[in-house]
Amino acid sequence: MQDPNEDTEWNDILRKKGILPPKEAPKEDEEEELALQQQSVVKTYEDMTLEELQENEDEFSEDDEAAIEMYRQKRLAEWKSTQLKNVFGEVVEISGQDYIKEVNKAGDGIWVVLHLYKQGIPLCTLLNQHLSLLARKFPQTKFLKSISTTCIPNYPDRNLPTIFVYFEGEMKAQFIGPLVFGGMNLKVEELEWRLSESGAVKTDLEENPKKQIEDKLMSSIRCSLPTGKDSDSGDEDY
Repeated sequence: MQDPNEDTEWNDILRKKGILPPKEAPKEDEEEELALQQQSVVKTYEDMTLEELQENEDEFSEDDEAAIEMYRQKRLAEWKSTQLKNVFGEVVEISGQDYIKEVNKAGDGIWVVLHLYKQGIPLCTLLNQHLSLLARKFPQTKFLKSISTTCIPNYPDRNLPTIFVYFEGEMKAQFIGPLVFGGMNLKVEELEWRLSESGAVKTDLEENPKKQIEDKLMSSIRCSLPTGKDSDSGDEDY
């Protein structure tokens, strides 16, 4: 007996005339094709970043929501893990041998603040104290310090303190010498503002604290100046 599902010219003629029913696709083939399609969709989810999942969520059907949510949670966990790895929180001492690893190869998206200093220089000591506070406040930024001549041979003391700011291994700002920092009156908020201008930290300060101090100083000077009413009436004789 001839198989009605067999691919023969005679069976094709009988199907066209309606004598034989349409050929049935083997269930195994259908199931395999469906499995491949599902794998393709799942692979799409796997390849998507958290941002891509959010951007394309309107295009997925309701049946996809569970899978989308699963991969979204997976991406969030990966992102949090990356953030935890990038938490520093303290000023780390490095040598010249550590320079390339800690500064030039700090990693993607990492800001580095490097303080070159020497023992016995009061302003260097003050900066290290300020940087310790800022390192705790901005743990996503890598704060480093190094004795100047161990990091850069023959680096002149007149350039101390020095702060270099790097992003992804490239220098973005440099602060060299005591005059740049304003001497021992430097406040931690002023240093924070300077570093925020370079991009190294994201400050919550609304304006430069130095400007507030200068405005108060100018205001006090103006208040202390004699006015016309207070001047000696004898001035009219001149």
